[in-house]
Amino acid sequence: ARAVAHHTDCTFIRVSGSELVQKYIGEGSRMVRELFVMAREHAPSIIFMDEIDSIGSARMESGTGNGDSEVQRTMLELLNQLDGFEASNKIKVLMATNRIDILDQALLRPGRIDRKIEFPNPNEDSRFDILKIHSRKMNLMRGIDLKKIAEKMNGASGAELKAVCTEAGMFALRERRVHVTQEDFEMAVAKVMKKDTEKNMSLRKLWK
Repeated sequence: ARAVAHHTDCTFIRVSGSELVQKYIGEGSRMVRELFVMAREHAPSIIFMDEIDSIGSARMESGTGNGDSEVQRTMLELLNQLDGFEASNKIKVLMATNRIDILDQALLRPGRIDRKIEFPNPNEDSRFDILKIHSRKMNLMRGIDLKKIAEKMNGASGAELKAVCTEAGMFALRERRVHVTQEDFEMAVAKVMKKDTEKNMSLRKLWK
């Protein structure tokens, strides 16, 4: 999102899906309408909707409460706004999610969302570089092998790599040690990494 905003002359409008989840009836759908009105008034513009799964998850046959009904109203308004676009409109809509598997298929229909782009997790060399970035201000014990940590964190996201560095530092801090050790990193990896191979494979299939 930052890269898009930096490299374009368009008006950049960012909103989180969670911000559109409101407890009062009609508030979420009203906010969606106002969002698209703003985009039209300031065209050319880009709407970036983060955490779209907050409102764009698959609809249930029957809601379990007013909160679910309000989320569905917000989702329906979003679909209406996407359907109302014309080819001449200088408005682009970008959406981001970590859970494409739960998104409503109505949202992913061509004409609403035309292209899906996966941003995969970093490879081993990139993981090593990210670990170096997040550990450069840490007091590391001499001889720490971050390459080994990068190898162990196959499939990790950038956020998980950052979390491992933070946790490793906390292990040392709790024991009132000046330096962070290899063992601290090993324990941090065990704490942060929650691997679920079957889930990851099913998610990857959805991007194909």
